[in-house]
Amino acid sequence: MGRPLCNADGMTRQTISSLCAALPGATLEHSFGPDHDVWKVGGKVFATIGAKGDGLAVKCASIDEALHLQDLFGWPKAPYFHRSWVHIPLDADPDELAHRISRSYNIIRQSLTKKAQAALPPAP
Repeated sequence: MGRPLCNADGMTRQTISSLCAALPGATLEHSFGPDHDVWKVGGKVFATIGAKGDGLAVKCASIDEALHLQDLFGWPKAPYFHRSWVHIPLDADPDELAHRISRSYNIIRQSLTKKAQAALPPAP
């Protein structure tokens, strides 16, 4: 985890972790090894940073939204994920990156069963 994670203008893995950790019920796992941060809510993934640490995979509401973001920003599809996920470089606009983390979290949280949602701390 001690590698360079982005350029001087972008977010760091630590900043991403702080944003994710602040979301109610968010948990960090290292399911794929110590250099892979996997953020979950209710047991479901909403954000990941791989060992390369060059970007963040987040969920979009639909494949169309992901394609739109790919066209708009040039963000690629997140490797190994469904087509509704995009890979955002850590040197992307910090406000946009924070927005996408929050949006991904909300998409996943809302997809949980009512019982699972009720077991989580209140949403922001």
